[in-house]
Amino acid sequence: MSRPAPRSIDDYLATLRAELAGDDPAVIQDALYDAEEHLRAEAAANPHVSEAELLERVAATYGRPEEIAAGYRDTETTVARALQPPASRRLASPHPLSRFFAVYVDPRAYSSLFFMVLSLVTGVAYFTFAVTGLSLSIGLAILIFGVPVFIAFIGIARVISLGEGRLLEAVSGERMPRRPIHPGRSGTLWEQIRAMLRDARTWTTLAYLLLMLPIGIIYFVTAVTGVSVGVSFLLVPLVGVAQRLDWWLPWGDERILFSPRWLDTPVGWIFCVVFGAAVLTTLLHVARGVVGLHARAAKVLLVT
Repeated sequence: MSRPAPRSIDDYLATLRAELAGDDPAVIQDALYDAEEHLRAEAAANPHVSEAELLERVAATYGRPEEIAAGYRDTETTVARALQPPASRRLASPHPLSRFFAVYVDPRAYSSLFFMVLSLVTGVAYFTFAVTGLSLSIGLAILIFGVPVFIAFIGIARVISLGEGRLLEAVSGERMPRRPIHPGRSGTLWEQIRAMLRDARTWTTLAYLLLMLPIGIIYFVTAVTGVSVGVSFLLVPLVGVAQRLDWWLPWGDERILFSPRWLDTPVGWIFCVVFGAAVLTTLLHVARGVVGLHARAAKVLLVT
């Protein structure tokens, strides 16, 4: 059953949202932003034309909602295929051991590990921004210039969330919005404030910014500890052989004593190599899986 032709911009956007029902929320947000941006610009350029007549013109140039929805689906499928990293033969191998070590040829494993290390820096920055912005907004609420401070704070928070989403998409492959939420038709200052306060995404975005500090600490400690332990065990045989052959060592003539002592034996060296490789490989698997879950959770909080 065909839908009636929209008679206003809001009807057009509601119809487009209904046509995209079931698609990725990030795709819906991008499509709605592009459509509303185009329609609002056309309405501003033709102030004497009714919205119903304007939409009839737009339908012939920009497209009807069902056409726009189909176009976004086709484009999204094409782009997703183009951005998909090439599949490795080892990743498709039926042998469990081969699949386990195939993580070394997966670029997203390394990008996820990098995100875990970087999350401490971003977590501190996000937490500081959120706490400072909330404190200033609440403290200055009784003054007239507290209103623009609050609006600016929420606006910057939404820009940060958009940038965080693009970073997560780059490291995990999870589709995130490439357009912000459109501000909609212009209204009074108090109408804009009420809209921000009623928008659940305002509070979920702030919750995400605050939570990134403890999450970033956990990620950073896990990544740094895993790399340190894995690399340390892999270097045990090299240090042991160097000390036995009296090679030049950067720490001078002082010998390193291993505990337990059997680690500084051929059998211990084999154990250290195997254990160190297992730690690093497991860390890459954990990083890829954790950041993938993080991206999906962030999508719930940051995307409308």
